Amino acid sequence: MTAIYRDDPAPLAPPDGAVAIPGGPLSYIHWGPVIAGAVAAAATSFVLMTFASAIGLAVVSPSPTWRDTSVGLAILSGTWIIVVAVGSFALGGYIAGRVRSGWKTSIDEIHFRDGLHGLLVWAIGVLIGASLAWVTATALTAVNAATSGSRNTSTAEPGYLAFELDRLFRSERSTEAPESDLRAEAGRILMTGLGRRPIAPDDRTYLVRIVSTRTGLAPQQAEQRVERIVAESQAAASQARRGAIILGFTSAAALVAGAAAAWVAARSGGQHRDNEISPPLRWSWRRRAS
Repeated sequence: MTAIYRDDPAPLAPPDGAVAIPGGPLSYIHWGPVIAGAVAAAATSFVLMTFASAIGLAVVSPSPTWRDTSVGLAILSGTWIIVVAVGSFALGGYIAGRVRSGWKTSIDEIHFRDGLHGLLVWAIGVLIGASLAWVTATALTAVNAATSGSRNTSTAEPGYLAFELDRLFRSERSTEAPESDLRAEAGRILMTGLGRRPIAPDDRTYLVRIVSTRTGLAPQQAEQRVERIVAESQAAASQARRGAIILGFTSAAALVAGAAAAWVAARSGGQHRDNEISPPLRWSWRRRAS
């Protein structure tokens, strides 16, 4: 067995691996920069989406009858979702690629590993966003359950048909609101006609009868009111369905675009790291004017 001695006692760096930076991680995946980038991306996305809600670009319309969920608003909201996803994940990917340790290997391999770190930023950021959405939905469900009291959910009226039910049972003869069970039953009947199939003839006849009895309208007038409310409900549901489809496609496109932005930005951050390119941290008017 022959021993090999070197004049320089410093250890050789591995030919294909991380640069031996003091205190730096030597694994292929540097989770610290990945988690930092994901948290930054999630925080940026949250701030921008909160701003969108403040100016009326909310994903979910506050209107119970979807009156303001037009196709144009859905397209504008979807575009904003894509912009937010690209910007936030690009920031997170750049942070992950910029601050992680370097490598001594081929250029293509370095670019691939940087991009992979950006993709991990995107994945963790999506999980954080989904968790926040789940927590928010759970909190809203608990608040709605608390405000509704001990009312049985089977007798609760559909919230998105509240205005249609108000107009259905509007009466000049009596100012008293109809019973909640009656409104809930009428709402369920209206819901059966929001799809491709119309309301069954016997259900329509029954709905006309209870409207006529509750409002004091003649049977013919009650039938005309029922037909008008059914048509308005179908138009509102169709409009909401179109908006949901647009937002669904744009949300999926935003996820894909966010992944691509995180990959490209992480590679750009890695190139700045390896080439020791530091962006200017101070802005000077004189320097820009000259």
